[in-house]
Amino acid sequence: MPDMTFFKIFLGARLERARRAETGASAVEWVVITALLVGVALAVGVIMMKKITGKADSLDLQ
Repeated sequence: MPDMTFFKIFLGARLERARRAETGASAVEWVVITALLVGVALAVGVIMMKKITGKADSLDLQ
């Protein structure tokens, strides 16, 4: 997944820059980072739910 690789590199660079800065990350940066992480978690959850539901629907219970 090239998108995930870009996201990991982008977030890692952003967090490293925040660690090195004397003032740290601003509240806006933390809100953006948190929103991105929540978005990724929701996307993973939706994908997992669709896969699980698809498998469950394909089971023959009779």
